[in-house]
This record gives sequence, C-alpha cells and structure tokens, in this order.
Amino acid sequence: MKIDRLLSIVMLLLERDRVSSSKLAEMFEVTPRTIFRDIETINKAGIPIITYPGASGGIGIMEKYKIQKKIFTVADITALLLGLNGLHASMSSEEILNTIAKVKSLVSEEQLRFVESKMAIDPSPWFGKATIRPNFEQLQTALLRNLLISFNYLDQFDQLTQHKVEPYRLVLKDASWYLQAYCTTRQGFRMFRLSCMSSLTLHNEHFSPKSFAFEPWDSTEKEQVILKLLIDESLRMYMEGYCGKENIKPYKDNKLVAFFPFIENDYGYGHLLSFGDKCECLEPEHVRQEIYNRLQRSISKYIHS
Repeated sequence: MKIDRLLSIVMLLLERDRVSSSKLAEMFEVTPRTIFRDIETINKAGIPIITYPGASGGIGIMEKYKIQKKIFTVADITALLLGLNGLHASMSSEEILNTIAKVKSLVSEEQLRFVESKMAIDPSPWFGKATIRPNFEQLQTALLRNLLISFNYLDQFDQLTQHKVEPYRLVLKDASWYLQAYCTTRQGFRMFRLSCMSSLTLHNEHFSPKSFAFEPWDSTEKEQVILKLLIDESLRMYMEGYCGKENIKPYKDNKLVAFFPFIENDYGYGHLLSFGDKCECLEPEHVRQEIYNRLQRSISKYIHS
C-alpha cells in the first residue's frame, strides 16, 4: 500500500543522512519515478525534503527536522530482521517489505551492515528448484475480509478433489505452509497444505466466522506411534535433535536404539526410508512389515524378467 511505503521512506530518511533514489526504488521494488512521486507527496505533507546532487548525493530530510529515538538494541533488530526476512522469503508481499524497511530505519548504516553480515536466509532447497509460490495475496485478502475461497486439492492418495472453504488461519509448520479452514464441501474443519492447492478462486461471498480451536496439527491426521529403531552411531546427532537425547540408548557393535515419533503416512515412511541401511525398524511389527513391502515394491521396479 502507498501509505505504508510513504511511512517507511520517512522513517528511513529520519535515520540516514541521505539515500539515493535508485536505492529506495530497489528497496521498495518500485521504479525511481514512483519514488520521486512519493518524495513529492512527503514534501507536500510538510516534511522538508532535500535533494543532494552528484555521485554521492541522494535524498534526505532537513537536519533540524530529525528526531533521534532509539528504542531497540542491535540484538533486538537482528531478531526482528531474521524473522521478517524469513517470512518475506516464503511469502513475499509489499507489506512485509515495508515493515522490513521500517525496522532497518531504527539502526545506523554501520549497525545494519553488521546485522546483515551475521545472518542469511535462503529458502531454496539443496537440490532441484522450488517452483511453487502460493498465492498469499489472495489468501490474505480472504482471511482479512472473511471471504470464501475454492480450489483443487491433491490429497495423500494422489486424488484431485474440489473444495470450497471458509479460511481461518495460515500456519507454517516444518517449512511448509498450511491453511486451516472450514470446508463447506465436507462440513468440517480441515488443514490444507498450500503446495497441494491449485486453481485458487476468491469469491465475493462473505461468511460469519465460526467458533474454532485448532490443535497444533490437523485432527484428521493419524496419531503418532513410537518406533523402536536400531541405528548407526553416525545418525546419533540427527536422532538426538529429532527424538531428544533421553530417547537414545546405547546398544552394541557401535549401534544405538532410538525411540522415534512416527506418523503412518507416505511422508513418514519416506522419511524413515531416507536413512537407508543405517536404520532398522525393530518395533512395532506392522510398521516393520510395511517398510519391507515398500522396499520390495521399489526393488521390483529394477528387476527385469
């Protein structure tokens, strides 16, 4: 929104002596022409703007007008920027970009360089290329205005289904975004993974929010079971982070026993199989058998008659 951008520019110029128009345009992802129009608007609002010519020139606010007010420490700014940049990386929007600019304006350029040298956020995967970019703008509009949305959804059985829902909340869990919503098609509250949604349509139909209390995870999901795994020593650090040190016990022959929280779905089995021959499921028996069956199906694809 323009008003947010104008406020962000003012806060930035109050903190810094001068900033070039090209730098402002880059920061707010607009053209230099738009920045000059914004500066004219700010000037007309009674804030005295000065333009400095030359290679080291730029745009600034008259020195006597400036008010210095430090309310955050560098550590505070680091924490705020870390969170905001992480959010911007996964759901880029002008509102978040403007908020980042406001936060940056609270520290000097030297402090900002120090902060930015100490953190980096890269949401891209190690292998391949992330191509899915959920339409957060439409979802945000629907959430704020209580509008119905509809979309196609690819479920865990690779079946494409259609849903019309009342959106209630966006949730970031395990590096994936989910939508908590009331499905008018299924007449119940559901959680939908955004990367499995397509053909999203925003309807001009308002709904009256229902009383709800979502659990941290989808109530339709299967319950967790605890697996008893025999693992190599090389997996100790990973398993300690995933299960907790108290759930890792020494065994013999450089092996360990890990008590591993597990949900019986394709993601869970895929996660377990990713450990390869460094991991063996000892209990429960039905999970051990399902792993064997999945491995057999994989092997059969490589066996030629």
